[in-house]
Amino acid sequence: MYRKAYGVIETLAPVHVGATAGEETGNLNLIFRDQFTQTGIIPGSSIRGRFRADLRDREPGEEQLWYGHEAVDGRSDGGTTEALVKFEYASLVWFPVFCPGQPVVWVSCPLLLKRFKRIAGVTADIPEPYTAQRGLQGRPMKDQGKILFFNLGFLEIEHEEDLSAWIPTGTDLDANKLVVVHDNDIAMLHDMALYRQSRVKLGSKEKPNEKKVDGGAFFNTEALPEGSILVFPIALKQTDWKPFGENENSSELYFGGLESIGFGRCLVSLSGDYQ
Repeated sequence: MYRKAYGVIETLAPVHVGATAGEETGNLNLIFRDQFTQTGIIPGSSIRGRFRADLRDREPGEEQLWYGHEAVDGRSDGGTTEALVKFEYASLVWFPVFCPGQPVVWVSCPLLLKRFKRIAGVTADIPEPYTAQRGLQGRPMKDQGKILFFNLGFLEIEHEEDLSAWIPTGTDLDANKLVVVHDNDIAMLHDMALYRQSRVKLGSKEKPNEKKVDGGAFFNTEALPEGSILVFPIALKQTDWKPFGENENSSELYFGGLESIGFGRCLVSLSGDYQ
């Protein structure tokens, strides 16, 4: 029988978990996406690897107990053991979208909130599409309620209700900036919100100190923006799991690649029956 817990990830910097330089056609390094909503995810293997490496640095050997023993050459059974902690992928709950001339808003959709409800045990009913928190500072339009303008269009707010129940534990989201859109809209808004950066390699093997663009080392990368909120379920075969140390339920961890240029820093908070 597994005990249930969950983790919440708040990105403190852009996060890229996906292809590395040159792996994608056209040198566009895409992040991993959910196949239904086409929104960014962090695979469970990436989460497990980060937790494993962090515990190995702090308490060498303990990572074998909690996250499973790695393969051993020469053993008929491979030497692997079952992990006591199991992770699923992290999906978005809210992500920030820029509105020209208006405040930044955090956007979600019923499909994403449905998974969050199942993981975190939220008892509130899932909001209808085009619902905003009461008090959202949209642009009032005559006989049309409030309008939010994005880079590629606008969104009409049809409903208003209290969305505070959908703010994950451990985050400081402002409920007055939350908007729920239709499942059909989430992929487009997600792509509008992504952090994108073009990168080049300066110099070459022949002239490493010459600041000249290497023609074969130009690529674009995308990342989840700072301020994104994700959630992932955890299953444990026993309690007393202390991944962040004694009496700590949150810590800053790095996920994905491009750490050397400031990507990947996140705040991870744990809730549920894990201690």
